[in-house]
Order: sequence, then C-alpha cells, then structure tokens
Amino acid sequence: MAENLNPMPGSDTGSRSNRFMEDGVFLTWDDLWVTVAGGRPILQGLAGYAHPGELLAIMGPSGCGKSTLLDTLAGRQGPKTRQGGDILINGRKQVLAYGTSAYVTQDDALISTLTVREAVYYSAQLQLPDTMAKSEKNERAEMTIREMGLQDSMDTRIGGWGAKGLSGGQKRRVSICIEILTRPKLLFLDEPTSGLDSAASYYVMSRIASMNQKDNIGRTIIASIHQPSAEVFQLFANLYLLSAGKTVYFGPVSAANEFFALNGFPCPSLRNPSDHFLKTINKDFEKDIELGFANGIPTQEVIDILVKSYKSSDIYQMVQKEIAQICKQGGGALQKNKRRSGLFNQCHVLTRRSFINMSRDLGYYWLRLGIYISLSIVLGSVFVHIGMDNGSIQARGSLMMFVASFLTFMAIGGFPSFVEEMKVFERERLNGHYGVTPFVIGNTLSALPFLALVALIPGAITYFLPRLHPGYQHFLFFVIIIFACMMLVESLMMIVASVVPNFLMGIIVGAGIQGLMILVGGFFRLPSDLPKPVFKFPLYYIAFHKYAYQGLFKNEFVGLTFPNNVQAGNGSSPTITGEEILKQTWRIEMTYSKWVDLAILFAMVVLYRTLFLIIIKTTEKKKAVIGKFMSATWKDKAQVTKANVVPESSTKKREG
Repeated sequence: MAENLNPMPGSDTGSRSNRFMEDGVFLTWDDLWVTVAGGRPILQGLAGYAHPGELLAIMGPSGCGKSTLLDTLAGRQGPKTRQGGDILINGRKQVLAYGTSAYVTQDDALISTLTVREAVYYSAQLQLPDTMAKSEKNERAEMTIREMGLQDSMDTRIGGWGAKGLSGGQKRRVSICIEILTRPKLLFLDEPTSGLDSAASYYVMSRIASMNQKDNIGRTIIASIHQPSAEVFQLFANLYLLSAGKTVYFGPVSAANEFFALNGFPCPSLRNPSDHFLKTINKDFEKDIELGFANGIPTQEVIDILVKSYKSSDIYQMVQKEIAQICKQGGGALQKNKRRSGLFNQCHVLTRRSFINMSRDLGYYWLRLGIYISLSIVLGSVFVHIGMDNGSIQARGSLMMFVASFLTFMAIGGFPSFVEEMKVFERERLNGHYGVTPFVIGNTLSALPFLALVALIPGAITYFLPRLHPGYQHFLFFVIIIFACMMLVESLMMIVASVVPNFLMGIIVGAGIQGLMILVGGFFRLPSDLPKPVFKFPLYYIAFHKYAYQGLFKNEFVGLTFPNNVQAGNGSSPTITGEEILKQTWRIEMTYSKWVDLAILFAMVVLYRTLFLIIIKTTEKKKAVIGKFMSATWKDKAQVTKANVVPESSTKKREG
C-alpha cells in the first residue's frame, strides 16, 4: 500500500506561492461532488489544486468524468447538474472574469470559409482592447499563429463539409490560437491533442507549456488529456487520475509510478507510464482481456485498492495541507478586464467577418439565388403576358400569393449555415469575446446586400415577364415586399435556431410555422371565413403573410380597371376597378395604404430580431439561475447523497 509514499521534494508551496501569488491564479477544489438528474454521481468527493506556472493533466478512461471536472472548474456545468463542495480562486469564492481565463473546447467550432490568418485576426480585433493599435493586434495574431506552427497554412481556408481545408489537428491548433490571444492567466483545455500525431502533440503542448514563462507571469493550465505520449506526459507537473468519478491518484507526475508500484501494480520497463495507468484502471474491456493482468485481480477491485490507498497515503495528506495553505495565504480578487473591444468595433468586425462568410459560403445565399432565378423564370413564363381581361384577376392574385408565400419560403435554405454560425457564436460568447447584441447587429447588417440581391434579380424577372402593374414605383414596392418577407423568414429561423439548435429539427419546425402562417394569411381562406377562436384571433394578425398579401394586392390592383363579367343590361358597370376587386373579391382591408402594410412587415423584422436577442440572453440567465438553485438544493441533500454512494467492490477482499 502507499501509506509511506513520500511527497516529491519541492512540493512545498512556500517559494512557489510567493513567486506567483501577486499575479498568478491559484485554483483549489475540495469535497467536490457533481450529480445529474436522479442523483447519479459523476464526481465523488474530489480534492485538488492547480498552481501558477504548472500544467495539470486530468486523465482517466472514457466516461470517468474528465470533461465534467474541467467544465465544473471552469464554471461551465450544465443546468441539469448539481454541484457540491468548494471551488476557490486565490482562496476565495469568485467568478472567473473575462481576460483572466480561457477555455478550448473539444469540438472545433470555427467558420469554415475563413483562412487561418482571417480567423485569428478577426478574433484579435474582437478580444483585444481598442487601446491597442490594429497593427499591434495583427502582430499579436501572427505571433500566436507561428507559436502553434501554422505559419505555412496562414492563407489556407479552415474548410468544412463540401470544402477541403485544414486537417483535424490543424483546426485544433487554430482553436487554441484564438483562445490564447489575450494571454489568459488560467487556461482550460479539453483534449488539446485530439487529432494530432505524437510529434504535433508534443510540439503544441510544449508551446502551451512555454506560455508559463511569458511576461514573467505563471499561467495556470489545466488540460484533460486522453492518452498522451511519454514526451507529452513529462511536460505535466501534476497528474489527476480519475476512474468512475473517483480520485485514483493526484500528485506529481514523477511520483505516480512509485504510487502504483507500492500498491502492487508497477509499470513494466519500456512502457509509457500513462498507458500503464489507463490500462490498469480501465474496466470497459475487462472481459476481453486475458486473466493474469494485475495479478488476476478484477479491475474494479484494483480501482478500489488504489482509491483507498490514495486516501490513506502521505501524498493525500500533503494535498490537504496544500489546499489549506493556499486558502490561508489567499490572494487578490480577480479584476474584470474592462479593456475589451468596444461595442462599435465589435459590430464592425462581426459585420465584416459575417459578410465574408456569407459571400464565400455557396449554401448561404448563392445557391439560393440560383434557384430563385430559375424558379422566377418558370413563374414568369407560366404567367407571361397575363393580360387585362377578367380572368387575369385570379391569375394576378395567385401570382402575388406564390411570391409572398413559396418564393420567400425558400429563405429557410440558409438555416444550416446559420446553425454553424451559431455554434461559433456560442463558443465565443461563453469565452466572453463579445456580447449578443453585436452578434445580432453584425449578422443583420451583413445579410442586407445579399437579401437585396436575391429580392431584386428574381423579383425583376417575376414582375416584368407577366407585365404586372406598369410603373417603376410599383416594381420597387414589389421588390421591397419580397426583401422584407425574406428578412422575416430569416429572423423567424434565427428564433427557431435559438430554441431548436439541431438543423434538421429546426427546418421541420420552421417549415411547420410558415405553413400555418400561409394557411391563415387570408388567401386560401378569406379573412371573414376563418374560424375566429384561434385562426382569426390571433393567428391571422400574427402571420406576416397577411400584410405581405395585402401590400402586394394593393400595389397591383389599385389604379387598374378590368372588364366586368356581369352583363351591363343588369345595371352594372361594364368595368370594375381594382379597389372594388380588393373589397369584394379578396376582402382586403382598405382603411390604410400599402405603405402601412410594408411598415408593419419591417416592424415585425425588428420585433423578431429583438425576440431572438431576448431569448439568447434569457437562456443564459436561466442557466445561471438554475445552476445556483441546483447548487443550493444540493447542499440540503449532500450528506444523504454521499451516504448512499458505496463503492461497488467495497465488500470485496483482496485475495492472495
């Protein structure tokens, strides 16, 4: 057993704490528990610390709780989890402030159409303060790119589906570049070597380790890592080894071999120690392994032996003393870095970046424009030379309905691209790069030229081939209505994306909502004939198609005269005016002009975009409130939960 395991020399915190106490970030956690719905524990009573100037590796088999521990320490636990215990920063409870910490996620959420240079440059413009000159920001970005060994790929697009670009490992390095631009004091990395070969893994991790020496400030770096090479493993100062949410070992990397050897599980010569540790505590494939490994002891019992041995060892006592010492010495409160890019600059940068993305992504607008032009040619050909006879009344109405409904309906095609952009936004928003408002403004402004182009070219084909109401003022109104409807559909899909992030389900939900709006818009069923309880009040007035239909109908019929199909001998006029058609045939509300309908459409655009912004902000606040509530609830039930958690093999005895 490991009761007599001696801590490594130099593990005392005295000189180390004094060296970095002024500027560094000390992170400690004690009796840390995390459970999910139903009370199932994910992390069980963990305790540890992270020092400035050192790298901490969190290791363990798949599903052991590595990412959960990393998320919890970074304050990113989900709303459905409960957290108990203390996580202290510099010996006190405080929130990680912007500019102090950064988190590199396991999934690389990047804008695929940008080059490496553009992706990092734009992030530098967003994250670094306005007091820095643009040339300084670009210099910082280029230096960071070179630190990650991406100088030969600077002008290569990141790439994604349908477009070849960087490799998986290169994308991972771009993600790291973006997050270390601000030179954070506390850095969390979730599987930073995922997708990298052994040489690249060592290169990247050694560069990250060298950050500790920059600016004479020790940086606290915590990384969950799955299976590091021997060279990468030696870069870490401390190792936190987990299995099924329990601490198997925490302490200096150099002492881990001795700990396993004293417990009867020595590392064979010429074997990577990290591979040996993971193989020893991995019970996922126990039935497929020949008996005889670890003296024939079942893996679960091996884990229990190591867990109990660690709890009773001298090194565990040193960990407790270290935590107490850090808390006793304390440290300064983290100051929020207010020197961040301003609102105007954020809006400007996000607009430019989004514009470039939209212009290069064929699926965002260009493919849609091509389909719109093709469909407009067919539509104009079907209604070519529509004429001015009585039969053209119904034809004009059908054409207006198709334009306002199905032509704009296809704006839903940009939803998958927007969902990918939302993933990037969520990552950058969580890391504090910018707020929700600049994102909404930037996305809106960058889309305007493309929507105008998509409305103008197909609109001209659809308008002039059938020879609709003559006059360029009528044509411009027609195009503006199409433009407003497309903006409304995109705004609606933004709301759907904030609620249903899966793009397949989002398209289904968005299509269903639009189908309902088309049905109650006042064409397929006249307004006076709609059932009043729901479809007339309130759906008819909520559906933007109502105002699109009315605006287009007024624009087309007002001022025109058509032959009357009723015989003049019956006392009726041989002609009928457009105003009479609107009142009698289409039952359009004529108490206000077409410009009011257009104004309502644009007001709905503003409303939808504002609603999207509110939903995003409310969701963030809701998660924070739920997290606090769950943590408070946990404190009342903590003792019960801990008492009910019994190791699976606690009753087993070691044989032999």
